[in-house]
Amino acid sequence: MFLCRWLVLVALIPVTLSTNPGVKVKLTAKGLEYGRQLGMASIQKKLKTIKVPDISGAEKVSPIGKVRYSLTNVQIVEVGLPTSALDLVPGTGVRLSIGKAFLRLHGNWRVKYLRIIKDSGSFDLSVSDLTITTSIAIKRDGTGRPEVSTVDCTATVGSASIKFHGGASWLYNLFKKFIDKALRNALQKQICPLVANAVSDLNPQLKTLNVVAKVDQFAEIEYSMVSSPTVSTSSIELGLKGEFYNIGKHQEPPFSPAAFSLPPQTDNMLYIGLSAFTANSAAFVYNKAGALSLYITDDMIPQGSPIRLNTRTFGAFIPQIAKRFPCLMMKLLVKTEENPVITFEPNNATVKATCTVTAYAIQPNATLSPLFVLNLESSVSARLFISGMRLAGEVTLNKMDLTLRTSYVGEFQVRVLDNIFQMVLKVVVIPKLNVELAKGYPLPTLGKMKLVNTRLQVLKDYMMIGTDVQFSG
Repeated sequence: MFLCRWLVLVALIPVTLSTNPGVKVKLTAKGLEYGRQLGMASIQKKLKTIKVPDISGAEKVSPIGKVRYSLTNVQIVEVGLPTSALDLVPGTGVRLSIGKAFLRLHGNWRVKYLRIIKDSGSFDLSVSDLTITTSIAIKRDGTGRPEVSTVDCTATVGSASIKFHGGASWLYNLFKKFIDKALRNALQKQICPLVANAVSDLNPQLKTLNVVAKVDQFAEIEYSMVSSPTVSTSSIELGLKGEFYNIGKHQEPPFSPAAFSLPPQTDNMLYIGLSAFTANSAAFVYNKAGALSLYITDDMIPQGSPIRLNTRTFGAFIPQIAKRFPCLMMKLLVKTEENPVITFEPNNATVKATCTVTAYAIQPNATLSPLFVLNLESSVSARLFISGMRLAGEVTLNKMDLTLRTSYVGEFQVRVLDNIFQMVLKVVVIPKLNVELAKGYPLPTLGKMKLVNTRLQVLKDYMMIGTDVQFSG
């Protein structure tokens, strides 16, 4: 199970497409070493399931003559895998090599000779210098998930030593070289099919990869692979689609992912690069879904604030409002006019949004009378962080600029409203946005994966997460 998890992270599937990835994942030599350590426990457990068939035959033993023998109920007692390596095969996948392995087995023997004499006892078999080498290919299934298979496998049993106990065990010692060979061949034939089955058993686990991960009621993100992995002798890099979609409706945004490259860092096991394309596809989806609009009423303003959403407050700056709509409460509608634009520069993530702000007076019968419409250009800085297996964030206001689009109460100077709308953005809009951003969105993951020693960097056109990984269960 642990090995399969790393196979997913190591080599998510050769497939040739023209689309640049929105997300890149790189597994380093440090990550491979951790995967090897975890994977060997799984391989060792699998080897303990080797079934040695009963062996029987007849040999001529001087001076007794023909002796009929049988070895039955052979059980694995111990499996040792002191030396192993998991290496990358450039352009292909991974190679698992196990050397100096050993097995300890115990079983029962029976003999019959001189036609009427029968005897029985037990035996211990030691198999040493066992070597296993297998190459594992990684490809893409029809759903964009990984699938593994064994390309080739060789297993060699260096030596087998058998010791008989009880009864006429001296008879077996006379022809044990024949039995050694038979047992060695039986074991050698079992190992590679067992390894192939073990590799195939990984595929159900690989399908737990969150190729499509739900974010919330509006969006999901796709992590299917878009290109073949780039495999070197020390690391492997893979490209994932990394694109947000409206749930149930996959509409491509009017922009495409640009190519980007991860830096040659190797301190962590895993590096995940998330491009500005991924973030901007999220902005496109939420804007398309109508999620980037907000009605603001007076009860959302802090009680201690001297600024209220009513025609009295606004009338102090725009007298015609107070004259035409005296003593009425107001409502604001803030709505994005275009898709927000997210940019990544070294140590700086910025979101720019073009919005409209429509102000209404609330009539006694609850109908809304429009007062004015403003253009709002705003810029916020984003702080990004990892929360569990999700990428989250919070924003702070950098600047805003207001211009008048439409007035239903006559001309007025927009700049007199700057302080009011600065307050509205800081105490209402941005806190509500931060509540949603704190929920985060899921990163690519498999099974019970946990990120540790995580560091997030904002670089030119992408952000990068460097992390170590732990698996449980």
